Amino acid sequence: MAKAARNTTKTNAARLLEHAGISFELIPYTVDESNLAADHVAEELGEDIRRVFKTLVLEGTGGAGHFVCVVPGDCEVDLKKAATTAGAKKAELIPIKELLPLTGYIRGGCSPIGMKKPFPIFFHRTATDFDHIFVSAGVRGLQLKINPSDLIAFTSASTADLVK
Repeated sequence: MAKAARNTTKTNAARLLEHAGISFELIPYTVDESNLAADHVAEELGEDIRRVFKTLVLEGTGGAGHFVCVVPGDCEVDLKKAATTAGAKKAELIPIKELLPLTGYIRGGCSPIGMKKPFPIFFHRTATDFDHIFVSAGVRGLQLKINPSDLIAFTSASTADLVK
């Protein structure tokens, strides 16, 4: 089931997965505060950047409210595609200062699991191309290695084409 590296503290996201009986691994990496980008994380993990997914929180207009897009680290979310997927007329990334109060997570440590409130979640369609992907475990310096189908089912997410 859950496997954590030595001296790795379990996060709320990890505890939720463990409670649900979902298999995952906690993988630590060295944080560079001046470079929180996914390519740095992939390099630290020694993994393909297409497997390292970043969690982005957006706000849609037209009653859509907040929603989450989880996209490959080497891609940029397409705001029009994201809005359409979420049923919004338009969508914008939320300002960084709103991330912590809204989700309970900080930039570089935002996980699609365990946010303060449930939001609709959409994974880029390529997530299911892999037997495992990496997403933030909820803190900088720790990633979850997990089967994407398990993660998508656990978060009640759906998949769509979300990138440029």
